[in-house]
Amino acid sequence: MNKCMKIPKKTKRFCPYCKKQTEQKIKAVSTGFKRGTMTRGSISRAKLRGLGRGIGNKGRWGSKPPVTKFKRKTKTTKKTNLLYTCLVCNKSKYQKKGTRAGKVIQE
Repeated sequence: MNKCMKIPKKTKRFCPYCKKQTEQKIKAVSTGFKRGTMTRGSISRAKLRGLGRGIGNKGRWGSKPPVTKFKRKTKTTKKTNLLYTCLVCNKSKYQKKGTRAGKVIQE
């Protein structure tokens, strides 16, 4: 069963910047973030340091299993957050609570 969440494109809610109820635009955004290539513990950074080179067992930097633990799919849906943009002051307020739904449809 595919759950879907219907949300309107505009709504009236309190804007913390204008300090009053205003018309706001709603946008569904993903909760995840992208890891940078040069973060601490990344393989590309370790290779620049000279790890994973030479002969013998390369350990953590050696050959990987056919399916890594990150590629094994467990969850069927992704969480989405809502981003509210005030149409008066044009500032955005991020709704942190992510809701798990198969699809987020804006009407």
